[in-house]
Amino acid sequence: MNINSYFDDFLAEIRLTQTQKNDLKKGHKTLRDRLQGDPELSKYIIATFLQGSYRRATAIRPLGEKRADVDVIVVTNIDKDNVTPEEVIDLFIPFMEKYYKGKYRIQGRSIGIELSYVDLDIVITSAPSEVEAKEVYQSRSVQSELMLEDYTTRYPWRLVKNYFDPAVDQFGRAIGELNKTAKDTPEWKTAPLWIPDRDAAQWVETHPLEQIRWTNEKNAATGGHYVNVVKAIKWFRLEKLTDIKHPKGYPLEHMVGDCCPSNIASVAEGVVRVFENIVNNYRFDRALSSVPVLPDRGVPNHNVWKRISKDDFIKFYDHIKDYAAIARQAYDADTIEEKVKLWKSIFGDKFPDPPQGSDSKSGASGSSSGGFTPRTAPTAIGGGRFG
Repeated sequence: MNINSYFDDFLAEIRLTQTQKNDLKKGHKTLRDRLQGDPELSKYIIATFLQGSYRRATAIRPLGEKRADVDVIVVTNIDKDNVTPEEVIDLFIPFMEKYYKGKYRIQGRSIGIELSYVDLDIVITSAPSEVEAKEVYQSRSVQSELMLEDYTTRYPWRLVKNYFDPAVDQFGRAIGELNKTAKDTPEWKTAPLWIPDRDAAQWVETHPLEQIRWTNEKNAATGGHYVNVVKAIKWFRLEKLTDIKHPKGYPLEHMVGDCCPSNIASVAEGVVRVFENIVNNYRFDRALSSVPVLPDRGVPNHNVWKRISKDDFIKFYDHIKDYAAIARQAYDADTIEEKVKLWKSIFGDKFPDPPQGSDSKSGASGSSSGGFTPRTAPTAIGGGRFG
């Protein structure tokens, strides 16, 4: 019995659509070209690159009228010791007025832009070393516009000097070149960047590259299941945990990362074990009514869950405990119908119905339901551009 093809169809329903990906690409490319070409700002900008759930391939399809979003990190040579966070933001205001008048808002640590088709976040940073920043952040490894799930074990993303994204028609040659690079070149060990925090009136460390590198490594260790486990649990959070404001976004993704074992064989197993590990790992925090501390990747003195309230954590934990029991029942169920029914109670209507007249033990069927793939073979998941 195998329910993997149901998860494949579920994931296809919650991933960003190709239109949304195209919109994100159009929005961030236009923004980055304008930044690099601005006569005033360009003398400060060392590089721009993509970060956030889009780059890590953990983004899910937005609900309703909400738009997909992407973070653009702007690496600068601005001296944090001689410029205040407020002064840095002020430096970018003329640019925002020129290109995004009436469409931007100043936030605590970023500048948000709301367009009709996409949301963008500009995250201004100060590099600790301009020499290192030019080598690392101008490299093709960091400048890549692909998501982590576009790669495979045959052609993984690597944070190395000679890395490149090949054209699809150069796939065979590229694998050979990458293997040579992977063998001979250790990955960069980069220092955190500094980000202006207007609310705190100080510069604080941030390490977006380490978050990408960690996610890439975790995804490889789980056979490519990790980013899909994150997407599934993000969707569950969106559908079912509607009575709490937090956690969501990266804090939720971070906890999933801490609780997802490396030896999972499927997305279903990953979801079950993440739920159960959350219950086990944070039971003392729940008993003490205290919010757990989750050190950030690359900046361990930062607590990713700092902004989560005690009440939200308690409700979140109790929900997860209830759904962990349901997920375990779904994973251990004897029939496809029973499995699908239970998984559907966790993920909602985006999880496919079982085919009518199916063989309940094998999941095979001569017809499909709801437009989903007949379960005669696993559905090919999107991504994996390089085979």
